[in-house]
Amino acid sequence: MARLATIIQPLWLPCLLLLFFATTAFAIPPRRKIPVLSVHAADPKAKNSATNNVPPAVLSEEYQVFYYNQTLDHFNLQPQSYATFPQRYVVSFKHWRGANASAPILVYMGAESTLTVSGTGGFFPDTAARFDALQVYIEHRFYGESVPFVKQEQALENATLRGYFNSAQALEDYAEIIMYIKKVLSAEKSPVIVVGGSYGGMLAAWFRLKYPHVALGALASSAPILYFDSIIPPEGYFTVMTKDFKETSENCYKIINESWSEIDRVAAAKDGLSILSKKFKTCQPLNSTRDLKEYLVDLYSTAAQYDKPLHRIDMVCKGIDSAPKGADILEKIFAGVVSYYGNASCYIHHDQESFFSAETMRGWSWQVCSDLVISMGIDDNATMFQPDPWNLTAFVDYCNYRYGVPPRPHWITTYFGGYDIKEVLRRFGSNIIFSNGLYDPYSSGGVLEDISDSILAVKTREGSHCMDISVPRKDDPEWLVLQRNIEMEIISGWLLKYYQDLLEEDAS
Repeated sequence: MARLATIIQPLWLPCLLLLFFATTAFAIPPRRKIPVLSVHAADPKAKNSATNNVPPAVLSEEYQVFYYNQTLDHFNLQPQSYATFPQRYVVSFKHWRGANASAPILVYMGAESTLTVSGTGGFFPDTAARFDALQVYIEHRFYGESVPFVKQEQALENATLRGYFNSAQALEDYAEIIMYIKKVLSAEKSPVIVVGGSYGGMLAAWFRLKYPHVALGALASSAPILYFDSIIPPEGYFTVMTKDFKETSENCYKIINESWSEIDRVAAAKDGLSILSKKFKTCQPLNSTRDLKEYLVDLYSTAAQYDKPLHRIDMVCKGIDSAPKGADILEKIFAGVVSYYGNASCYIHHDQESFFSAETMRGWSWQVCSDLVISMGIDDNATMFQPDPWNLTAFVDYCNYRYGVPPRPHWITTYFGGYDIKEVLRRFGSNIIFSNGLYDPYSSGGVLEDISDSILAVKTREGSHCMDISVPRKDDPEWLVLQRNIEMEIISGWLLKYYQDLLEEDAS
């Protein structure tokens, strides 16, 4: 396996985001924005926050870039299925004790963005150092440099080519690359631990279930594997988000709750949209209340999902709670926007998605319209949002309109499971850690209770999305340090058992 390049300036991109599709009636079928499952979100006050994810050049010679000739279609024997494309992966040998020692291999499963090595911060290298492990980072097909044949935008416009873009193909990609690396390094006896966050966390859990002969265990951080096929109530995400805001500030929660009807009231008046545009200093005139509401829901959901360590909800609520005396409801809401994003000449760009790259948004839009059909909505008034029920028919109509094919809402639960998960996994699953922070709205779709002695839930009350695999900080709270330590102890147990079994096999 020859070294092809060295990372000089690794890309840091979010691993899972949160933007929602409104159901306002208009000419084409309404769309519903499904939260992108990214590990990180950019600092809202940083300039160009959608792209402020390239860190300093600090990885130097440690990380080596390789490209594997990946099979386009793993599940079909037609001639075109045998076509290959270069899939990028990154390796660090720094801490590896070698194949002769059967030292472990840690594999980070890339998700819906360009491959990010620094996105795992010190967590992955620190873990590798602890276990004398090889580090492998694999880019998800159709992202970054791993798009078959053409640029991503062109690939997603090609109805045939984008058909090869799904989670099952991605898992087989990972299996091929892992087995190839083990063969080339003569590391057949090196145990593999797969790690992922958010969508990548789902992939890690599913990989352990589908490929137990390849991976000894999996750490699935903030992986909402139950958010499919209406296994859980569709309003779970919004219920947790509402609780987060209410616990931060009762007044803030009430103002947000009242703001939606106030937006509707103002919009219904003469020149109402123009009035709203001025109140919120929009970069272009509002075409509908949908533009404004989507923007605000995006803000609140991102603040909740990625609350720590910046305390994003507090940013919003401090603005709302400290608005000038006599400010009306919408002026208070706008004060929260300014507090969150900082002073700007204008807010709300129609053609700009905050926090996340166009690449991520394009790819995620297709993924949730194909196999990752996340059933999310608001069915009652127990949240701080207006009712917006999950409507599968409307979602199918939108995806049909956008891509010419309907989504497959039952694919995930058929292929990976989900119903009766406790009983099923107790019977045949093993060696999976499901970690969650209960402040994360997506924790509502996560596994929050131990299923068996080796399928374990490690959760923290204050934790946010993928916080346990984020960059360690000197001021990390004790509960976060403890969560990481518990996860490492569990993995240590898996490896100890593996090596004991290996010694017995060699002795026999």
